[in-house]
Amino acid sequence: MLQIARNLIKHTHLFKISKMPPKISIFCALNSKATDSNSNENVQKENKSKSQNLKEASKLKNEKKSNPKILKQQTLKLVDKKGQIVDLTQKKLDLGDGIFSQDKLKISSWNINGLRASSKKESAVSYLNDKNFDIICLNELKVAQEAFEKENLITKLPKDYFAYLNFCKIKAGYSGVAILSKVKPISIKYDMGIEKHDQEGRIITAEFEKFNLVACYVPNSGDKLDRLNYRTQEWDVDFQNYLDKLKQTKNTIICGDLNVSHTEIDLANPEGNKRSAGQLIIYDQRFTQEERDSFSKFLSKGWIDTFRHLHPKEIKYSYFSPRFNSRETNKGWRIDYFVVNQEAVGSVIQSDIKTTILGSDHVPIECDIDLTKL
Repeated sequence: MLQIARNLIKHTHLFKISKMPPKISIFCALNSKATDSNSNENVQKENKSKSQNLKEASKLKNEKKSNPKILKQQTLKLVDKKGQIVDLTQKKLDLGDGIFSQDKLKISSWNINGLRASSKKESAVSYLNDKNFDIICLNELKVAQEAFEKENLITKLPKDYFAYLNFCKIKAGYSGVAILSKVKPISIKYDMGIEKHDQEGRIITAEFEKFNLVACYVPNSGDKLDRLNYRTQEWDVDFQNYLDKLKQTKNTIICGDLNVSHTEIDLANPEGNKRSAGQLIIYDQRFTQEERDSFSKFLSKGWIDTFRHLHPKEIKYSYFSPRFNSRETNKGWRIDYFVVNQEAVGSVIQSDIKTTILGSDHVPIECDIDLTKL
């Protein structure tokens, strides 16, 4: 009996050590080869899956970097709440009632000769961020809409304004205008609605409660006057008709680079710019007889050059060619204007040219308006 008991204890001890019935152990052993094979296949599949997942993750990351839509979503979050770009493709613009709470309005207009360049110049940045302006109009943004959004260039514009921009559609880094307003306009219109004139982003019209504001950058006739006929016989005619219709709806303020020196007092050296082209005596670009006559015709239909109206004999220039050291010698052109319809001239408090402001080959022009007289 004692021997039987010893054998039972011995077998029980062995059972506890193995912790599984012998048949299961053998089954596993018999299938160890198959299990190892499946295990290797599973490991290979798992490694392959991980590798594919890593490749897909890397691909997605690269796509995010290159996808302008994703960039646009990310960058626009950085924009100040009032500094919002209005995409020209949007059907619904960010508009309001066009009502200014104060009686007097201060407007600045400036051909900045490139948004990127001007944003790097301390004088320009300081001027544009002057909180005294109710509206700022800009000419020659020189940036395509795609680049403007991709580079988040709206952060280069002064804050606390609602921004409306018109970009050149056919040439990158060319032309372009903007209206920045502390009050949302009632309506916004881009260009004048004539296809041959509407490709270069030269006009924005904003309607406010008491007036229309047109920010414009008139085409240059070119160094060789190759666009002179287009400018005077097509653009000027259609633009003036557009403005004549506009003033029938509300008093209208026009501002910007009109690319014409109207009279000899508006040009430092009119005689020096005279030259001959065949039998026709003409002047350098911006001072051809055709351009001057066209502007005279425009003014004769009930429009007022506000600076010359308030300062009949004062000599000030708004553009200085960088090629001839003209700024230092004060040999410039007055080609930037505030123009109002004749009925609104009584509302003009002051119209000035800020010759001390640096940052472009043009200087800013300013106009103060008494809204109670519109």
